[in-house]
Amino acid sequence: METLYLCIVIFLFVLAVFDLMVGVSNDAVNFLQSAVGAKAASFKTVLFIAGTGIFIGAALSNGMMDIARHGIYQPQHFYFAEIMCILLAVMLTDVVLLDVFNTMGMPTSTTVSMVFELLGGTFALALIKVYGSDTLDLGDLINTDKALSVIMAIFVSVAIAFFFGMLVQWLARIVFTFNYKKRMKYSIGLFGGIAATSIIYFMLIKGLKDSSFMTADNKHWIQENTGMLICCFFVFFTILMQVLHWCKVNVFKVVVLLGTFALALAFAGNDLVNFIGIPLAGYSSFVDFTANGAGTGPDGFLMSSLLGPAKTPWYFLFGAGAIMVYALYTSKKAHNVIKTSVDLARQDEGEENFGSTPMARTLVRFSRTLSTGISRVMPESSKRWIDTRFRKDEAIIADGAAFDLVRASVNLVLAGLLIALGTSLKLPLSTTYVTFMVAMGTSLADRAWGRDSAVFRITGVLSVIGGWFITAGAAFTICFFVAMVIHFGGTFAIIALIGLAIFSLIRSQVTYKKRKAKEKGNETIKQLMQSNDNAEILELLRKHTREELVKVLAFTEENFERTATAFLHENLRGLRRAMGSVKFEKQLVKQMKRTGTLAMCRLDNNTVLEKGLYYYQGNDFASELVYSVGRLCEPCLEHIDNNFRPLDTIQKGEFADVTEGITYLLQNCRHKIENNDYEGMENEVRKANELNGQLSHLKREELQRIQSQSGSIKVSMVYLTMVQEAQNVVTYTINLIKVSRKFQMPE
Repeated sequence: METLYLCIVIFLFVLAVFDLMVGVSNDAVNFLQSAVGAKAASFKTVLFIAGTGIFIGAALSNGMMDIARHGIYQPQHFYFAEIMCILLAVMLTDVVLLDVFNTMGMPTSTTVSMVFELLGGTFALALIKVYGSDTLDLGDLINTDKALSVIMAIFVSVAIAFFFGMLVQWLARIVFTFNYKKRMKYSIGLFGGIAATSIIYFMLIKGLKDSSFMTADNKHWIQENTGMLICCFFVFFTILMQVLHWCKVNVFKVVVLLGTFALALAFAGNDLVNFIGIPLAGYSSFVDFTANGAGTGPDGFLMSSLLGPAKTPWYFLFGAGAIMVYALYTSKKAHNVIKTSVDLARQDEGEENFGSTPMARTLVRFSRTLSTGISRVMPESSKRWIDTRFRKDEAIIADGAAFDLVRASVNLVLAGLLIALGTSLKLPLSTTYVTFMVAMGTSLADRAWGRDSAVFRITGVLSVIGGWFITAGAAFTICFFVAMVIHFGGTFAIIALIGLAIFSLIRSQVTYKKRKAKEKGNETIKQLMQSNDNAEILELLRKHTREELVKVLAFTEENFERTATAFLHENLRGLRRAMGSVKFEKQLVKQMKRTGTLAMCRLDNNTVLEKGLYYYQGNDFASELVYSVGRLCEPCLEHIDNNFRPLDTIQKGEFADVTEGITYLLQNCRHKIENNDYEGMENEVRKANELNGQLSHLKREELQRIQSQSGSIKVSMVYLTMVQEAQNVVTYTINLIKVSRKFQMPE
């Protein structure tokens, strides 16, 4: 029996390695977003500074793992076997759940996930124990205070961080404006002093409060002399920053990099429990059981020892720090999560990653109404003066950066202050929530959310916030059922769940790689938006257009054939899949149009006049292809879903023949655009004319059947719609390849 539990402990540590890697992938956005978004230094430099902060924070952490030992459950009422069941369920759930969020590029809270997984697993075992006991109730087994405080912290941190991010950034922009280099002769020293003092205070209060050298005497001395320390730091750093400014050093970069280091340090020092707390609790339980529980067995040995605090051995801390740094440098998913936050906060218009939702549209309308009301009562002179402080055309933004150094500095300083304040007030604020919402508030204050992008940005923010709540619910529910399965299924269930977790992680990696391969086309548009050479921009736009049109034709080919085949064989599932694909493709086409319009704006006037019409015509024909497939699929789906009479044998044979020809035409046109080779295009034009003639003949034949009343009206209606939309597909396809040739070929 001991061998089984030893294997479980070893597996917990193996999962901890994965958890550290996926956890860092998720939380990297907390401390990298501002430095990466403002390009305060090269990406390698930012990673080095953050990695140093992570390693030092992990190494200096004293490893107090109280939340994993007795923060949620009351261990004195649980037996060793039950504790191991809970801990294994938590780790299996945590690794998979965080990996899913990372794959989607959505930042979430590792603290919330761990707390609610512990709560779900404990609740499952507690129900079983209460059912079989006359003396215990749920209040004896579960400590719900911690979970409730985390739920409250979600609301508190989201609202406070967003509001103060908006307010402080507005004030900072009033002081410095977008052309900050002209207005920081003496104010920069004061700003740098406040910022550096805030960051140091944050490091002492939050980042190093549980470090090994922070004895009770040291903490007491810092608490007693906090005011004096802040004053000394403020005077010192104000003078230092002013001197650095006179020495031509960019103080904003210093503040951003110092803030990055501080947040990384605090993350590693305080969030380490989220990743290795569970396996260390399991290890401690196993050591206690093997030493004292031999006579009672795993189902009779109570785990009262977990009530006491435990210090983590230094080699666990060093190992965890090394793994976290490795994950930070190598994880592509970490870069994906950072991209989500940076894109939502960027100053410029660009490709939006989120669509539009009713909630976002309502919020935008409300904000516009409120803004209009305030504008009416504000004096014109005040409005003009404020507008002079927010001239975005004067913004000093590094090449390829999403926003400037002023905003990056405010993001880091304010996030650090709010987290330190929450810690001092014993509020369990989440670093993820605070840093993300501060960044969203500062971007709103900077007028980065214009009328053309606000609804998409708000949708993105709401999606991320919704993901945080989903994390809590999913963590609780999944862990509840996993703990139940392990408890009742025993060894067989453990092996099956471990295999399922491994399969899920592997499948996630494969899916992620496939998705990234599909997104390679985005690299072309990124290069295009960064280029200033008109000839290069035109070539990149031609390449990007080919990539997008090939995707549309591939979609049309696949879903036209799927719809026709599914309808002829009365396959309802196939029609529903096609309809779902159409809805998704419509969003992609809208996004393609927005991106292409932004790209066209970078061409000179002559090129736009010469090639612009062909480009927009190509986009319109691509859109019509997608909508034609939708108009074809919708009546077919309704017909089959209502169990109406199918097509007769003659109709099926006629349409099956023409479907094969249309699919072949789509395939040939796709290959020509993909290879940028339009030689022999006359063959496709001739084939299209033949297909249209054939479809017109089918239409006349069906009208004659209707006239003679030889068939069902419902069947005839859907059949005529199919023929008409098939004609549209042929026409739009051949028009698309014609305008594509005109756009791609040099004059």
